[in-house]
Amino acid sequence: MNRRVMDFNGEAEMITSGEEQTLALAERFAHHLKPGDVVALYGEMGTGKTHFVKGVVKGLGGDPDNVDSPTFAIINEYGAGGSVYHMDCYRLSSEEEAEVIGVPSYFDGMGICLIEWPERIEGLLPPSTIRIKLEHKSPTERSFMITTSS
Repeated sequence: MNRRVMDFNGEAEMITSGEEQTLALAERFAHHLKPGDVVALYGEMGTGKTHFVKGVVKGLGGDPDNVDSPTFAIINEYGAGGSVYHMDCYRLSSEEEAEVIGVPSYFDGMGICLIEWPERIEGLLPPSTIRIKLEHKSPTERSFMITTSS
């Protein structure tokens, strides 16, 4: 991944071909993250959001085999060079529900937040959220459009 992804305000697109390249991209991306970063992962089911999280956790020194989709738990925490909070907002019905269960408290700067289905809580996301849109390009290729802001 080009280092500029985390060093500029704008967009960069990365294309991977297969799960191993997706893991490698996510590992490199992880090296640019710091406590307090919030990463929103947008994409249809099967685009590789959870697989990307596995790569980030591995890149931060954690065990990717411990990563699974927190669809029913809503939030999983992994010790990977600090706290990594993996959220899946698919089952949340509203931003109010997210507030009641304390989702915004995870954005306090103590860990890194990786959020699947962030469109369910869009209004709660910090302005500095890093947004990654995942799309199928072919049965094996994925596009990762990474958008950063100040």
